[in-house]
Amino acid sequence: MTTIDKSQDRLEVQKTYADDLKANGFCVVDDVLSIEEVSEIREKLVAAARESDRRGAPTYIASLDQNDSNVRVFNLLDLDPVFLELMGRPEAIAFVRHLIGEDFIVSNFTANIALPGAKSMHAHSDLGIVFPGPWLEPWSMNTLWCLDDIHIKNGATKYLPKSHYIEKAADVPQDMLENMLSFEAKAGSLIIMDGRLWHTSGENVTQDEERAIVFGYYSAAFLRPQVNWNVLLAEKTQQGLTRQQRTWLGLNGTANTLSANFTERSE
Repeated sequence: MTTIDKSQDRLEVQKTYADDLKANGFCVVDDVLSIEEVSEIREKLVAAARESDRRGAPTYIASLDQNDSNVRVFNLLDLDPVFLELMGRPEAIAFVRHLIGEDFIVSNFTANIALPGAKSMHAHSDLGIVFPGPWLEPWSMNTLWCLDDIHIKNGATKYLPKSHYIEKAADVPQDMLENMLSFEAKAGSLIIMDGRLWHTSGENVTQDEERAIVFGYYSAAFLRPQVNWNVLLAEKTQQGLTRQQRTWLGLNGTANTLSANFTERSE
């Protein structure tokens, strides 16, 4: 998936994936997670959904979904440390740095499990949710960690091809839904999606298949995150964070300074 740049001691995105992102607004990277990792993370996601229910956090949001067959799990970072590890996986961070740059934050970290009968939600772009436009750069992006094989019949995410080139809401085509295609990926794959790409969840028309995906949403630091991590993360969780994790979650004393350009005043 990636090559190691020894001078930077970090993963760098291969040109093939970079080209796909630029041309199509997404790329699919196979076999990022092992079979064992997929099994462990999926098991912990199901447990997180149960814990979320126990805490009184709804897993069905009527304003988003047509029925309760799409199980949404929020605040994953507070529910199990495995999701903090997933948030910072080098394979994902390489793409974040490639698309957004060094000065980024984790805007949200969620999951949904599409059970048989799950319906599509409203079509949207993730950047359009947090920034009114114009959408000139990939100032946000999503990582989709596939914990099941995903395809058109079990609710794979549907996307409008080339829609990451749309710069304002007035340019969104009226026949968008009729022209959407579905992602296809194996369990263990990582899908990288430009925040400008218009998409929706698919319908799960199978009788017995579930479709579980973990979504890591990253954005440029100048954009306010979708959630307030200071409020959501328990004190115990915050105390266990590394300094890097705190920076990504906007929990340090200062933020949003790396992009500043300073000019000396001439006398």
